[in-house]
Amino acid sequence: MIPAIILFALTYVLILVFSKYRPYIALASGVLFVVTGMLPLGDVFGSIDFNVLLMIAGTMGIVALFIESKMPSLLADLVMEKVPTVQIAAVAMALFAGIISAFVDNVATVLMVAPVALEICKKLKTNPVPFIIGIAVSSNLQGAATLVGDTTAIMLGSALDMSFLDFIIYNGKPGIFFAVELGAVLSALILAVLFRKEKKPIPKTGERTKVTDYVPTVLLVGVIVALIGASFIPNKPDITNGLICCVLMVIGLVYNFIRKKNISAIIEPVKQIDFETIGLLLGLFLMIGGISAQGVIDAAANLLAKAGGGNIFFLYTVVTWASVLISAFIDNIPYVATMIPVIGGLATALDIDPTVLYFGLLSGATLGGNCTPIGASANITGIGILRKEGYEVKNSDFFKIGIPFTLAAIIPAYIFLWIFYGV
Repeated sequence: MIPAIILFALTYVLILVFSKYRPYIALASGVLFVVTGMLPLGDVFGSIDFNVLLMIAGTMGIVALFIESKMPSLLADLVMEKVPTVQIAAVAMALFAGIISAFVDNVATVLMVAPVALEICKKLKTNPVPFIIGIAVSSNLQGAATLVGDTTAIMLGSALDMSFLDFIIYNGKPGIFFAVELGAVLSALILAVLFRKEKKPIPKTGERTKVTDYVPTVLLVGVIVALIGASFIPNKPDITNGLICCVLMVIGLVYNFIRKKNISAIIEPVKQIDFETIGLLLGLFLMIGGISAQGVIDAAANLLAKAGGGNIFFLYTVVTWASVLISAFIDNIPYVATMIPVIGGLATALDIDPTVLYFGLLSGATLGGNCTPIGASANITGIGILRKEGYEVKNSDFFKIGIPFTLAAIIPAYIFLWIFYGV
């Protein structure tokens, strides 16, 4: 177990220090976990979340066609007509991303909204880095708001046999949805403060970009509708969402080829897929699979559960804030999957209602990813988009938005959940 912890910790330090080489460092570490046997060969494929990788690849392909159609530019024009300053535009885009993310996977949300934000920044000649970071962290926040917002929410809903409406009203009390939205309001105010210097007025030219092709927009909307619909299908294959995105991308590529009658109509959109981001996620999946196989996640989960003793408030506090800390560095999916049965067993042993612990786990694990650039797939995707545009995101750039945003979101949610489910 100790060698796995050392390699994992060293890798994360190197990733944070040498941000330009994140994909190569993560992949090299993942290979080391496999070569050394810390991740058994039989567990390699099970450690990789192919659903996320396929979603990224498929959605990026569609987004490339979407951008080429000039629809993001038109949407940027419409946004600029309605908001007075750059500050309000940044907050509005983050809130818009959050609304979508309550119903669609966080990564897909970032891929859909980021092109619009980039177009706004190009037209205003302003730095898009804080815009995209705001979109990514807002997407992560709303993942816990509904049953279909994030994989961890789906896992908890399945474990507690919760319906979509149970996230809104649970056992006659306001559900976790309201805790998340309370955090969303306060974190939006934090974004407004962080963007307070962006007071430059947005010029109203009255001109709107003309869209050259509406089919990519239909495909992108189709992705949203299909992902929401698929979330209600019980016992579906794990890669369902990824296959949806890839199938719609293939349809888009075939359509583009027929329209242009040129092989570049397929090659160019495929070249826009960010394979470095996919490589980084692949490496992280292997690393997390390695520490999971070595029992590190199990040990951490049990340690957290025992630390609270018999005091429900202390236990709730430990679970929530430790989840924030742990999820800042590791994928929250294996962590939540491990903690759900641990909390269930602990609640049985102590004869307590585990609801507040489960909700604390979900809110903490979902929001913790906003603390670091590599804490959530949506963050990694957003940074990858910026890198392709020629912008290198420093750790300090992310921290000054991600950390205050996380605190503004988790503190009110933490208090809200205890008032309704702990007292």
